[in-house]
Amino acid sequence: MLKRYSVRPGLSLAGAITCCLAGLSLAALPVRAAQDQSCWFRDASAPSASTVYVLCEQGRIWATADGGATWTARNTGAKDRLRALAFLDPKRGVAIGNGGLLLATGDGGQHWQTRDSGTDQHLLDIAFVGEQGWIAGYTGVILHSTDGGRTWAKQPTDTTQALENIFFLDQDHGWSVGWAGTILRTVDGGKTWQQVKTDAASWSLSSIYFRDANNGWLVGFAGQILRSRDGGLTWTAVTSPVKGWLTAVSFDSSNRGWITHDDGFLVSADGGQSWKPVKTGGRFFLGKLVAVNGSLWAIGQSVVLKQSGMEWRKIDSLTPNGPKAAPGASAPPPATSAIR
Repeated sequence: MLKRYSVRPGLSLAGAITCCLAGLSLAALPVRAAQDQSCWFRDASAPSASTVYVLCEQGRIWATADGGATWTARNTGAKDRLRALAFLDPKRGVAIGNGGLLLATGDGGQHWQTRDSGTDQHLLDIAFVGEQGWIAGYTGVILHSTDGGRTWAKQPTDTTQALENIFFLDQDHGWSVGWAGTILRTVDGGKTWQQVKTDAASWSLSSIYFRDANNGWLVGFAGQILRSRDGGLTWTAVTSPVKGWLTAVSFDSSNRGWITHDDGFLVSADGGQSWKPVKTGGRFFLGKLVAVNGSLWAIGQSVVLKQSGMEWRKIDSLTPNGPKAAPGASAPPPATSAIR
């Protein structure tokens, strides 16, 4: 039977479409017990050059201490779906999810404790700069922590739209984007959030990234790519070679820009002025880009790709629905062909 969706007050047609698509995606995924081997990757965090944690929506964390050669699975005990993850250092991490779910670990994911988020809204993204942390979620919720994620308090945003992504360049300069073209910016660590209106953002937005305090990019539904040269006060549209849902944007250490979408990547070799498609040879449903030891990793529903220059290779040692990896186990041979 088809599930019925109502339009949230204040939500534009674009936001409603985005909302319903996201709901259908979640509805198609059955709730599974924690011991089930199913795993849909949602996010990752790299607190050191060799330590990476990858988040499963169903409640597990995959951890590597050798840059992805070997992995171990750790259970968070989450009772609802997880959405995002951030580690402050190799030991301390925070995971967030539906219904205001907020979990914290102090031992590298071996044990997790529930923390009070102060909200029952779905929490969608998390960012840390030092001990300062921010969480974004439904109905315009932004939470802030000053003590490494132990306690959280709401920051006023003056929007009811869901915020899909939050990005901080330093402890003062931050941005968040979400449904119906919502763009927020702060220059005081979130004490005040300014809502930026632009005709260029005609659909819901998925991801935002700033290289410095002035130059930023954001992407979203229907192939949107927008650029700002003044810290996010104004935005202009950049021509996109695809019209699909663009899910994440970032830049690597060589100043190449990368954007993910269902069918692969877009790449820019001219500082984000123009973009061209890079095919992956399959639909990996890529959703996040994470900086790891000077390069980028791309997170898909059931795959993690590792960048090497213009090439992307699947990390074959990470098998989310296979048996639990043992510490010190030898990694399988690398992929025989690179994704260009």
